[in-house]
Amino acid sequence: MIENRTLRLGQIARKLNVGRNTIINFLKEKGYNIDSNPNAKINSEEYTLLENAFEDSAVEKKVASNIKIGIEEKFQIIEEKPKIEEKPKIEEKPKVEEKKGIKIVSKIDLKDLSRKKVASSDQSKKKRRPRKRIIPDKKKIKTQDIKKTDKDISEQKNKAIQEKIKSTLAKLSKTSETQTKRSKYRKEKRSQHAEVIEEEKIKQEKESKVLKVTEYISANDLAKLMDVSANDVIAKYLEIGMFVSINQRLDAETINIITEEFGFKVEFTTSDNNELLIKETPDDEKDLKTRAPIVTIMGHVDHGKTSLLDFIRDSNVTKDEAGGITQHIGAYDVKTKDGERIAFLDTPGHEAFTAMRARGAKITDVVIIVIAADSTVMPQTKEAINHSKVAEVPIVFAINKIDTPNANANKVKEDLSKIDILVEDWGGKYQCQEVSAKTGKGIDELLEKVLLEAEMLELKANPNKKGVGTIIESELDKGRGYLTTLMVQSGTLKKGDIVLAGSQYGKIKALFDYRNNEKQEVGPSTPILMLGLNGAPQAGDFFNVFDTDKEAREIATKREQLIREQKLRTKKHVTLDEIGRRLALGSFKELNIVLKGDVDGSIEALSDSMEKLSTNEISVNIIHRGVGQITESDVLLASASDAIIIGFQVRPAVNARILAEKEGIDIRMYSIIYEAINEIKSAMEGLLEPTEEENVLGNVEVREIYKISKVGTIAGCYVTNGKIMRKNEIRLIRDGIVIFTGKIKQLKRFKEDINEVKSGYECGLSIEDYNDIKVGDNIESFEIKEIKRKL
Repeated sequence: MIENRTLRLGQIARKLNVGRNTIINFLKEKGYNIDSNPNAKINSEEYTLLENAFEDSAVEKKVASNIKIGIEEKFQIIEEKPKIEEKPKIEEKPKVEEKKGIKIVSKIDLKDLSRKKVASSDQSKKKRRPRKRIIPDKKKIKTQDIKKTDKDISEQKNKAIQEKIKSTLAKLSKTSETQTKRSKYRKEKRSQHAEVIEEEKIKQEKESKVLKVTEYISANDLAKLMDVSANDVIAKYLEIGMFVSINQRLDAETINIITEEFGFKVEFTTSDNNELLIKETPDDEKDLKTRAPIVTIMGHVDHGKTSLLDFIRDSNVTKDEAGGITQHIGAYDVKTKDGERIAFLDTPGHEAFTAMRARGAKITDVVIIVIAADSTVMPQTKEAINHSKVAEVPIVFAINKIDTPNANANKVKEDLSKIDILVEDWGGKYQCQEVSAKTGKGIDELLEKVLLEAEMLELKANPNKKGVGTIIESELDKGRGYLTTLMVQSGTLKKGDIVLAGSQYGKIKALFDYRNNEKQEVGPSTPILMLGLNGAPQAGDFFNVFDTDKEAREIATKREQLIREQKLRTKKHVTLDEIGRRLALGSFKELNIVLKGDVDGSIEALSDSMEKLSTNEISVNIIHRGVGQITESDVLLASASDAIIIGFQVRPAVNARILAEKEGIDIRMYSIIYEAINEIKSAMEGLLEPTEEENVLGNVEVREIYKISKVGTIAGCYVTNGKIMRKNEIRLIRDGIVIFTGKIKQLKRFKEDINEVKSGYECGLSIEDYNDIKVGDNIESFEIKEIKRKL
């Protein structure tokens, strides 16, 4: 019976053919609160209420369960359903009790109820004729719809099957022979290359109205760029109330105003973009020939970049590098076992050489990013990936040091996937090869993948024209003069050519390869060491060959003038606001540095790193930087500017050293970049004002006072804790308030002068320039410690 057991909410909902929410709401109205959980318990009292309320629904469910549905014909359904004419009457029994306004009735015999319902159903079956539900009009429509639906489903299934077949064949093709894989990869790369070319054309059309200029360009040069006369430009300036001459150099704001008048937009560049002054004639397609790829090796410091290149070119460079790390860009030309030529650039991995890595990415065709298998994706690795993406060059990952005990190549691939780099093994587009720079394992496969990437790019250049390329490094050799490492990107560079690079020019006296073998001429994609320029050009400058010395000298003079003018206009002067800021700080200091180094790239890296050390209290100023040994002029400049001289892999001349000792100029020399940066940081910390920290040493209680003429007040004291020392400062505290802060004049024990009294001992003391001491005062002894600050 129901009274003897508890039912669940879900059971009752199914039994009465109503929803759980309906039951919950009904019982809530009757004053019963139950949980919405299907397993919530319903007692017999609540169930009786529900049974009476939802009696009709329960009966309909029972009747519906007895209905039999048969099919006479296709799509013609005959259904016999009795109509319930009236509800069975339930005999009401007297009221039992009333709770909270709810009437409780006695139980109902469900067996009697079901018998009555069945009887009523039998009677209705006898009285009424069964009703047939026939839909002759919709039969054809339904048949057509079903046929159409079946057809659509069939087509979808066939399409899905075809797609699965294609994907399966694609997977099978991946495991097919190498030639099939390479041809497929080549086809994909060609389509990608075609899309890039199309996008480049659209981009060029948009940029046709964008002028790329350097600041302080002359009015005449600006007019030529806009293809208008200089008179028109001057007239426009007059219209807006400005007077300029034809050769006057214009600042950025003035350039923006006039270019907008002529419908152009301006993009300012630095003077490094020398192609703005030298126009390159486009090459004829028939003159272009296949050239070797330029490959840059990048990655984090000490991940084995140079060691990998050593194995490839069968030499040992790392022994010559200070600290075992690369300090400058190295350029090498090697041949593979198959006779294929590749030009390699080896960039430093230290964090200070960001600019070098950026330049390496700009002039390269393919990038090899080296990651140690026993390490992870480090900050400089991520930076190298970003440089390569910005330069839009293909990337091949070399997972090095797989011969080490802790090597885990899958961990490296997992770390790469976290920065959205998926290698081919993991279903991505980036090629990856596990290698060992010590044993040579996997290096041939790595070079094959590099050449495959280069083949997709269809690299071509015209060797039958004057040489054009980029400066990689420059240095000053004591015996030979200025040496410049450069990469020939197009044309042929010959001994005796007149070369212009940045603001430096000269006639080529000699050409040397990386093994110091002299060459008469070099073609495209060849790194070479050149002797003959009159100075050290900046790394990243473009170089061009001219017919005459006069033409090269004129452009070099203009560039030198522009650089000098930019330095003068961009020189920072101390303003009233700056003076006010320094006075507010109270202890502003400057560290002036004269920086000399062996190569321009290293000087640039050091200069950038040192200037980043500047803070609100200390400013690092590189007042001069240059390539070559430390000279007397450098010492004189440092003496006039109160600067220190830093030499990176260079030494001072004899006269310069004598002058520095005489003038008291500090010359520091380094061969490892991070040692130089750390020492400059330490020097800056020494310039910082130290912080002061108070340390309480002891407390003394005044128990008696003695006033002596010509001496003053003497306090008879007891050291309660710590100790009191004569040299330390004291505070006189009365009722928790500091009355006086000063120094001890005399400290005695009995009749002897002493320097220190420890806890638990009595003493007598007098305070310098203060006599208002009272019994019960507390004297606190303390010292001030200076703590060195860190940057």
